Amino acid sequence: MRGIISYGAHVPFRRLDRSDISGFFDSGGGRGSRSVASYDEDTTSMAVEAGRSALANAAAPLASGIEDVWFTTTAPAYLDRTNATAIHAALRLARSVGASDLLGSQRSGIAALRAALRGGGTTLVVGSDIRGGWPTGADESDGGDAAAAVAVGDDADHTLIAELITTATTTAEFVDRWRVPGETRSRVWDDRFSEAQYVPLAQEAFAAALEAAELQPADIDHAIVTGLHARSVKRSPAKLGLDVVAPDLTDVVGNTGAAHPTLLLADVLDRAEPDQIIALVVLADGAEVILVRTTEAITEFGNRRPIAGQIAASGSVSYAKFLRWRGQIQPEPARRPDPTRASASAAARSTDWKFGFVGSADQTTGAIHLPPARASISGGPVDNMEPAPMADATGTVVTYTIDRLAYSPSPPIVFAVVDFDGGGRMPVELTDVDAEAVGIGDRVEMTFRRLNEADGIQNYFWKARPARFAAGAGNATPEPAEGDA
Repeated sequence: MRGIISYGAHVPFRRLDRSDISGFFDSGGGRGSRSVASYDEDTTSMAVEAGRSALANAAAPLASGIEDVWFTTTAPAYLDRTNATAIHAALRLARSVGASDLLGSQRSGIAALRAALRGGGTTLVVGSDIRGGWPTGADESDGGDAAAAVAVGDDADHTLIAELITTATTTAEFVDRWRVPGETRSRVWDDRFSEAQYVPLAQEAFAAALEAAELQPADIDHAIVTGLHARSVKRSPAKLGLDVVAPDLTDVVGNTGAAHPTLLLADVLDRAEPDQIIALVVLADGAEVILVRTTEAITEFGNRRPIAGQIAASGSVSYAKFLRWRGQIQPEPARRPDPTRASASAAARSTDWKFGFVGSADQTTGAIHLPPARASISGGPVDNMEPAPMADATGTVVTYTIDRLAYSPSPPIVFAVVDFDGGGRMPVELTDVDAEAVGIGDRVEMTFRRLNEADGIQNYFWKARPARFAAGAGNATPEPAEGDA
């Protein structure tokens, strides 16, 4: 039996109030909010955070059992280069683990999950997307940014929290939404035409799935219906006979494209009970249906960063800053040299440090060194070190400075010296926090981010962010985040 072993998600800290759009341009906007990837986040860095959560949430150590990582997005950092290799490196997976991209359309996200559920081996499927559009347009306000990861495998090798019942698919060629290579904004066809295509396709796929599973619509405990065509998504549940449709999170997060099906699945699994049937219906150039049944193991599963908690622990961002982060407006840059491109050879020599945040520990004294060193600060023989993984470490700010002159896509930069629990001290940049809210004694955790981009090369490393979730497993609630704005 195949099914879901674990899952995790990353919803960016910042939220844009849609009413700010109309206040800025006197048009567009709407009600609610959307999630916004920070200036130092892209689809790869968000995928790393979702993958970290999925591995951390697993009931048993999972990283050593992963055989493949599949990454899907409509907004890759690279073409002609595999984005999933950075995710692989940051998760510190073995070199024998495959890493592949499935790019270009929203359907690639659900297709990757379906292929993993119907395939073999243990696969980590990660969907991540950054959605945008013309200023004041529907895509800009209705879109959202997020990532979600699902680990899939066999019950012979892992404890499953949800077992696959069946899948079904329908495919049709018609023009609904498109974006040609090189463009950053999508174009769409007539709403009524697309609805006339999507609803029958959803009915056909859903009926096939129910027939294969010998189920009726009334047997479904949680139904997820999603897609980028909002009108079809809204009208499909009634046509499918569903009256238990889960919240689509568009009022608080927005539609996150290729990440949205797995993000909604993670949200439902956060509150699901044993022996419940979940139907995932995705409208994207056809229709995809996945039916799973939760197991008793769901009661023991603990999501350390539940979707509802991440949404609750959010801070706002102004529309002007959102436009700046998206490259829609360009204020005067800092009067400092732009960053030079990252060295490929230097990065290759320090992959564990740069991508995995692995320091070194003196085997005699246990002293932690960040970055890793050959000689210990405690003295003793050279090369008496062992790896010290620090990506999951938490620490305390012992001092900090606010730099308004150094180059940054979103000044000012906040640098802090952090003492890590269990040893190790390091100056590190802070993110997801306002400068005026930083204080000595703040608790922080590490997060994988983009430092800069030069000559088309994304320079990734680790930053610290406020530790807003209580430590430990089990549907954690966020700790108060005073001063966040």
